[in-house]
Amino acid sequence: MHPRLAQFLSVVCHPLLMPTYLFGLLMYVTPVRLNVDTYSVKAQASILLLLFIGTFMVPSMVIYYLYRTGRLADMTMPERTDRKWPMLLTGLIYTVVTYLFAFRMNLLSDTSPQLAVVLGAITLSILLVAIISLYWKISAHTVGIGGVLGVVLALMAKYGDTDLFVPLVGLLALSGLVATARLQLNAHTLGQVLAGWGLGVLVSSLAVFGLI
Repeated sequence: MHPRLAQFLSVVCHPLLMPTYLFGLLMYVTPVRLNVDTYSVKAQASILLLLFIGTFMVPSMVIYYLYRTGRLADMTMPERTDRKWPMLLTGLIYTVVTYLFAFRMNLLSDTSPQLAVVLGAITLSILLVAIISLYWKISAHTVGIGGVLGVVLALMAKYGDTDLFVPLVGLLALSGLVATARLQLNAHTLGQVLAGWGLGVLVSSLAVFGLI
């Protein structure tokens, strides 16, 4: 894989973008699983925008603040030790977002349980990455893509949503590309990439199977 393609994939498939991609996919392909099938397109877009702000914009601004104030040497966090505060603060932000969708957003009361379960699984994955990163540099990128894959796989297995088959195949291919990209950039070892992917798939699929 060309280094430029590897860098492009790493940016486009950044872990903080995965929730937006996932909920966008589910709203478009199987909106019934989020109880948004009766919502207007505008209402669905509003939900997705709120999720994007909470799961990408806010954490990104916090990480940028850490960088600008010298508390973070490199925003790409090439070293394991760089991850401590960005990961912990991101996990805290995701916890707040999950809480808001579950208990405080009356407008979205019908969708809150499903959204909260998936967001909760994502939050747990981030916190686990933060803890593991204290000792070992597990791949957050493959945790992210693995989490999306795990949700889609679990929904297909549990409900037989055949409309998710093509996205599932695409996600499997994308998982391989992202893993290859991280290896190409020497960001991780093979073990760190595989462990991240396995963690993402396991946490998200168990959450969906058990709670949705």
